[in-house]
Amino acid sequence: MSDPIRFRHSVAGGVMVLTFDHPPTRNALDRVTRARLVEVLQEVDAAPDVRVIVLTGTDPAFTSGVDAKQLLGEPDYEPLPLDPATALRALATPTIAAVNGSCVSGGLEIALACSMVIASAEARFADTHAKLGLTPGWGLSAELPAAVGVWRARQLTLTGQPIDARTAYEWGLVNEVVDHGLLQRRALDLAGAIAELDPAGIGNAVRLYADGQQASWGAARAVERVALSAWTVDRSSARAAFDQRVSPPST
Repeated sequence: MSDPIRFRHSVAGGVMVLTFDHPPTRNALDRVTRARLVEVLQEVDAAPDVRVIVLTGTDPAFTSGVDAKQLLGEPDYEPLPLDPATALRALATPTIAAVNGSCVSGGLEIALACSMVIASAEARFADTHAKLGLTPGWGLSAELPAAVGVWRARQLTLTGQPIDARTAYEWGLVNEVVDHGLLQRRALDLAGAIAELDPAGIGNAVRLYADGQQASWGAARAVERVALSAWTVDRSSARAAFDQRVSPPST
């Protein structure tokens, strides 16, 4: 029996809500889930009945990105050809990250790849790659300093320490912070406002921003990909850190 896909999605009123849904791993995305997530995003981008995508998670986490247990448990582990953050940046459909809880490392990269980020007051943001001796590969080293400035980006990456939602707002990482119970409603309100506008105009705007970001940050992303391809991981030390819960269960 194949592993279940760790997200669910539904469409109503031109808005698709995609919910990361595997609480035992803080909604970590295993290999099968990441591959299917990319497929769904690409399929939806071509669907005329979907005008906006909202990404969120099952409490208490948004997503912790790659499933570290799987990553560290497979000696011959190979990354997929296309990661979710890169897939998100390629969409013409606008995307809203509704961050409901813990948003770390790969999850942070997914949020950064969205058109906008709305955070619950209970959300927390962190880059925990270094805690397991890993390196980011989904664009974090380009996107994070662009969002919060290089000094604060270094602080997040070099310490691995989380920041709360209010700090994330003050630093420019998120658009808005709302009460936890109002998060989905606010994200859907914004999605509805977008869905009412001309789809061609919205698609063009999304592409313009994406093309401008690529022009500015494309070289930094390329440097990150080269670093990732050359990176080696001390799996025994990383697994020990994981087992001792030095870091969240995924990166």
